[in-house]
Amino acid sequence: MSLDLKALIFDLDGVITDTAEYHYRSWKRLADEEGIPFTRQDNEALRGVSRRESLRRMLKGRQIAEATAEAWMTRKNTYYVQMLDLITPADVLEGVTPLLAEARTRGLKLGLASASRNAWKVLDRLGMSAAFDVVGDGSSVVNTKPSPDLFIWVAGRLNVSPPQALVFEDAEAGIDAGLTGGFWTVAVGSAPGDKGHVHIATMRAADLTRILAALPC
Repeated sequence: MSLDLKALIFDLDGVITDTAEYHYRSWKRLADEEGIPFTRQDNEALRGVSRRESLRRMLKGRQIAEATAEAWMTRKNTYYVQMLDLITPADVLEGVTPLLAEARTRGLKLGLASASRNAWKVLDRLGMSAAFDVVGDGSSVVNTKPSPDLFIWVAGRLNVSPPQALVFEDAEAGIDAGLTGGFWTVAVGSAPGDKGHVHIATMRAADLTRILAALPC
């Protein structure tokens, strides 16, 4: 791919802020209530995927009725939303604000693509409701990550093609989604660096000039 960059698209959790602990506590509470073994290591497999897919992975092959699945997902979400009230603008990860400012200076469009159906609430708590030109969440498409549909949905509404957008992701499912969709990808933190086009340890290292120079184009 040649580089004609017109937009940056960000995952939310682990890239803009970090609510992973809240997700873990919510799933752990549900698992404990239902007698399902669930560890922090198990929780790592839930990063970046939808609530339904998270439940499927937590069950590890155990079959439950659809009505039960819906009730359990609702309970988990209730626990999680209660904890979101603890979020403040101070929880924006270091490095994010200057990166967004630099992108605006360059005339780049900004999108957010989160598998969470609570993305807008998180953005509101962070004071970032107006930070992005387009926000896609778990209700925007049928197939969320690792399907590329959510990134494609956001890119379409930004009026850019996948090769014109750079995706920032901290989960393997998100990196897979970006690559499958034909996007440039930046693997952040624990995301597998051998999959993304560029890897950065944290968002503090998100220097756009250096990232663009490191892209293999």
